[in-house]
Formats: sequence, structure tokens, C-alpha cells
Amino acid sequence: MKKILHLSFSGYTVHDGISKKKLAQIKGLKESGCSVVNCYYTVNPENGDRLWMADDKVLANLGSGIWAKIRKRIDYTPILNYIEKQQIELVYMRSEHNASPFLIRFVQQLSSLGVKTVMEIPTYPYDQEYITFKSKCFLFFDRIFRKRLAKKLHAIVTFSNQKEIFGQRTIQISNGIDFSSVRLKEKQIRNGELHLIGVAEIHYWHGFDRVIAGMANYYKDGSCDYKVYFHIVGEFSGERERNEILLPINEFHLENYVILYGSLFGDDLDEVFDRADIGIGSLARHRSNITYIKTLKNREYAARGIPFIYSETDTDFENMPYKQKVPADESPVDIKKIIQSYFLISETPEQIRNSVCHLSWRSQMKKVIDSIQ
Repeated sequence: MKKILHLSFSGYTVHDGISKKKLAQIKGLKESGCSVVNCYYTVNPENGDRLWMADDKVLANLGSGIWAKIRKRIDYTPILNYIEKQQIELVYMRSEHNASPFLIRFVQQLSSLGVKTVMEIPTYPYDQEYITFKSKCFLFFDRIFRKRLAKKLHAIVTFSNQKEIFGQRTIQISNGIDFSSVRLKEKQIRNGELHLIGVAEIHYWHGFDRVIAGMANYYKDGSCDYKVYFHIVGEFSGERERNEILLPINEFHLENYVILYGSLFGDDLDEVFDRADIGIGSLARHRSNITYIKTLKNREYAARGIPFIYSETDTDFENMPYKQKVPADESPVDIKKIIQSYFLISETPEQIRNSVCHLSWRSQMKKVIDSIQ
């Protein structure tokens, strides 16, 4: 049984999508027959102490204040000692674009112990996601050291089609699905209505504004055989995204057709999904210069048994009859075409879900293990 340490440079937040993904990956590794330690950094909300955790135990208390923040980025000794003591064979770490001389040294030390290290880069390329001056300063240091870090790794895990990133070979996998945490949509039949749903922490590359622009054109035309509603679940990531959505809603008087929920979880989220006919994936990845990507959201829609729309190239779904594609440009979504295509879909929710059984996190993480072995 391979002993793995799953290393995350940030903690876990209840209901956060990234947190759910990391926990699902760990579950997938365990289901693949591995012994896994969840090692992560967090801050004690009661006293501000900065902690490295190994599962539910404190691995190291870095203290509080500025020096503790610095130690987090330069001192990996507690983790290294733990790995050596526990005879860990593989470290799976998730990149937070935090390449540095200290992280490079840590990987080198792991290698000297005979420990292999792979690094997941969740989105590639990612430079264009850094917009503000402060974030670009943070990226500056990553750009200096990331190629040197990559050379010390055993491989880079990617959800793109890149065979090599920063000079290092890649292990290409898909974003996976934890089927036990995703409820199948209950089929509903409504006459004269079509309900769209977009669930995300809303960024400009999701392109939800393209749907709203399309709805404005649709209702402006006047010949509306169906009432089309767009349910948006999630918080805005910034002022840009807020303005791109709220301003046209007001301008084109779509308040009755675009419903904003904020964050929803559990039964409340399931209830909105049960009302949905079509999921809205990413419609503007071209804005961040990404063509090939395997987003988690597409897979979650499929696991719930909901047809969906996207604009990038996702090789897991290009030939699926229940998906719809829109052009990777700034044109408004053609709502009439969406309606016409929807009623040509014959697959039931159960059939849609069954079509992605091979995309379980167990299957995807096994690809990583097999590649390393």
C-alpha cells in the first residue's frame, strides 16, 4: 500500500468548492488502496495561531504575527520530519502559485529521502488571472522560481491537454466526481418554461454576462414561446463581475427572469437544481486565454443528470449528445437555439449520470498512482 501525504498550503472551509475537491481527491486516493495523510495549513480562529495540521492533529504551531506568516513560506522542516518518520512514499501537493527557493529546497530534501513529489496545477495557463497590482507582485516571485521547482518534481498533474508544463512532464487527468455527495436531479415537467442554472464563485471567465445579454435579446424580440429563467448561485468574486451582471439586469428589465441566490448548500442547493433544465458552465475561458480545460462544474452537472452548455474544449464531453456548445467569443448566447437544442435531448438524468461513471475521483487519482509507479 502506497503511503501518501496530500499537502495543501491552505485550509478547508465548510461548503467551499476547492475544499470539497481536495477532500474528494483524498477519498479517491484511499479508495485506490493508498494510505493518505491530509496535511494542510490553517489559522486557529480563536487565537490566530498558524498551524500545520496532519489530519486532525497539530503538526506544528508556528505562532502568530508577522514571523508566523513568514515561517509558513520558508520553513517546511516540521513536514519534512513527519514525512521521514512516517515513511511517506509520495507527496501530492496542490500549487498555489507559490514557487520559491524554500519550496524548491523542500522538494530536493524529499527527493534525498527517496520521496517522490507531484504538484497539481489546477488551471493552466494562469498568469492572465492576476489582474491587480498586488496580485501581479505575488505572481512575479512565482514566475522567477516555478521552472526550477518544476525540474525537481516527479511530474505535474494537469487538467489541461499539456504534455509538458514548465519543462516537466505532466500527468493528464480530468476533474473527478464524488458521486456520493452529488444527488441526482429529480425530473420535473413544466409547460412553457425553461430554467437555466449557473453555480460558481462568479469570475469573468464564467461568462454569465453572455447569458444575460442573450436573454435581453430574446425578450426584446417579443416572440417568446417559452419563459426562460436564469438561476445564479454563488457570490461575485469582484466588482467587475458584479457590474457585468447586475447592470444589464437592470438596464434590460430582467429582474423577473434572473434570480440571484448568493451561496447555497445542501438541501437548498438541491432544490434549485431540481428546478433546473440546463446547467451553464464556463462561457468565457477565452478571456483568460484557455482553450482546453476539464472543469469541475461540467462534471457536477453531468453527475446530477443535467444537460449543460460550455464554450471551451472539454474532451470528456465533446461527443456527448446532451451537451451544447456556444462560440468562444463575446457574442450573446442565442437563447432560441438553446431552447431548440434542449428539446432534441433524449437522455434521462440517469443516463447522463451513468455516462460519466468513469470520471470518479477514484479513477482519476488511480491514473496518478499508476503513472508514478
